[in-house]
This record gives sequence, C-alpha cells and structure tokens, in this order.
Amino acid sequence: MSVSKSKVTNSILKSEKKSLYRFLALYITLITFLMVVLGIYYFGTQKQLVLAQYRATLSKYAYEQTKKLKLLHHYFPEHRSYPRDSRFESAIYDMDYVKIFSLLRYDSVDFDRDIYLEGGYIHFVKTLDSYYLGTKYLIIEIKDDEIWLDAIYHKMIFYSLISFIIFSLLGVFLARLFIKPMRDSILLLDRFIKDTTHELNTPLSTILANIEMMDKDVMAPKNIKKLNRINSAAKSVSVLYKDLTYITLEQNRENKDEEIDLSELIKDRVEYFDVLAESKSIRFDLELKESKIYIDRDKMTRVIDNLISNAIKYNKRGGFIKIVTKESYLSIEDSGIGIDKEKLPYMFDRYMRFDSSEGGFGIGLSIVKNITKEYGINIDVSSEVGKGTVICLRW
Repeated sequence: MSVSKSKVTNSILKSEKKSLYRFLALYITLITFLMVVLGIYYFGTQKQLVLAQYRATLSKYAYEQTKKLKLLHHYFPEHRSYPRDSRFESAIYDMDYVKIFSLLRYDSVDFDRDIYLEGGYIHFVKTLDSYYLGTKYLIIEIKDDEIWLDAIYHKMIFYSLISFIIFSLLGVFLARLFIKPMRDSILLLDRFIKDTTHELNTPLSTILANIEMMDKDVMAPKNIKKLNRINSAAKSVSVLYKDLTYITLEQNRENKDEEIDLSELIKDRVEYFDVLAESKSIRFDLELKESKIYIDRDKMTRVIDNLISNAIKYNKRGGFIKIVTKESYLSIEDSGIGIDKEKLPYMFDRYMRFDSSEGGFGIGLSIVKNITKEYGINIDVSSEVGKGTVICLRW
C-alpha cells in the first residue's frame, strides 16, 4: 500500500509541477515585461532629472559664451578668433539652421530640444535674441561623465533582482493556491480508483471463473448468446481492473524482462478479446511476421490489451482491426471514429477521453505511453475523423 500511495503521490506531483511550471512561465514572462517597461520609464525619468541638474550650469556657460560672441561681434573683423573655453565646446548656427562655426565633438544638433544627451555628449541649445555674427542658435556641449549612468544601472539591477525574487515567491504562492483544487480532485479520483480496484477483484474473478466452467453444449442458443454478452462485459471490466491494478499496485515492481515472441502474444490477446469484438461484429485482420522484443511480459500485455481494447471500444459496428507485426514493428489499425488533429497531442494524457458515450477512466493510453517511454519504444499516431486510427510502435 505504501508503494501505491507513493506512486499516486508522484503522479499528482508530476501533474501539479507541469501546471505549476506553465503558470510560472506565463507569470514570470508578464512580470519581466512589466519590469522592463518600468525600467525603461525609470531610466528615462532619471535621465531627464540628470539633464535638469545640468541645465543651470549649461545656461551659465551659454550666458558667458553669448557675452564673448557679443564682444567678438563688435570688434569684428579686427578680431576673428572664435572664443573658446576649456570647460565646454560650442557652435553657432543661423536662423536657417546653417552652421556658422562649430567646435562640437558630436556634430549632430537637435534644434527641437533645448537640452539632450546623445553620443556621450550633452547639448544645450540656446536661442539668441540678438543675432551676433548672424547667430540665432548657440550650442553648448560637454562630455557626459556617465557616473550617473553607472549609479542608475546598479540601482536598476539591485531593485530588479529584489522585485523579481518577491514576485516569483508571490507567483509560486498564487500558483499553489490555484492548483490546490486540481490536486484535491486528482487525489479524490485516485483514491476512488484504488477503492474501486479492491472492490472489483473478488466479484470479477468469480464471474470469469464461472463463465469458463459453464458447459455451452447443453445450453440453448439464446442462453449462449446471453452468456457471450456477460463474458464480453466481464472481459471489458477485466481490462479496466488490470489497468487499475497496474497503476495502484504493480507500476513500481521490479521488471522481469525477457525476449518475447510478439506474434504469439498478439494471437493470445486477440483470442482473449474475440468475444468482445464479436459483440460489435468486428473482425480481426492479422498480418503477423516474426517479431521479437525484450521487455517485461506483463507490461507488454498491458500495452497490447489497451490498444486492442481501445480499437474495439471506439470502432464502428461491423468494422475491422488490422494488426501487423514485423521486425521491431507493431501497428494496430481500426475503422473507428477517429480523433481530431487538435486532440492528438493529448490522447496519451491521463484521464483523457475522446468520446463521453464510452466508459472508462481514460487511463489506458496513459499506461501505454509510460511503458513505451520506459523501454524507448517510439509511438506514431495517425488518425482521421470518421475513418479510423493507426498506432505504430517501433523499437
């Protein structure tokens, strides 16, 4: 019972982790996007704040440079030397934005902004009221020391990490809170399956044993037909019982791998399901060539039983099931209802059912997937609605 409980818990944890990771991936993506947007906004705000701090200094430089231009204007052309200053570089433009003279190291001017940072330099654009030397625009340029930039980056990285950790912890808490109802539902369903398995054992064994002991030679034809129906129903329940037993009790047992003649095993299982297939007038078409596989016999039996059982369950009355074996290959084809292409990726998920009119817990194909994955067997599925499904195993 401890093994069963452990396996059920592991199954729940896998489902829970899968949902948890999907939620967290979406949550973290949204949080990251939000943090990037806020980071860009914060950077822009800090940049404008730095420029505002420089504005007073650059206005002072512009005022001093204007006085020098005025002086040069009055003594021109006797003095032709453009005034320079070790603290900044400057340039003058006329009213048509044509350069008159420039000492700028970053020679790209945006006249629509009075102060801006580009190319590692800060430009201050001052519009002059008096056109000294024909100047309408005076540009003051200083080199950006980028000290403020390093400080902002460090702050952004620090606060981003703190925020990311806090939001991630919050995301995990919310995800677990949202997933709890799913976890409780899965626990309830698994507990129901385990209890159902125990309850099925004795009556099912009794029914099958008594059916085998009945002498059909002394029975009336109508009673034989009724007995076949009982036998068919009992075997359907038997397949479900074996799946439930496998999930709750046998899944963690040690494998007893051996080389199996797959063709002989197919014949045995087809004979077992013959009564069930006859109840829907389904015929078996067998093309069995020699095929060997090294695997646990009980697990391979579970794979074949579930594939054949599904092929019967979702088949049309009067349809067929074609089984082909050859070296390292098995295919089971049916003429059933088929599966939508959108649903194919989910057909091996536990509790997935494609036709609500059919019974079962939807665990058979999940068992098939787990066993084939354990032994490295590849599964290919092709299906068309209304025409049938083909499942191929290769190893």
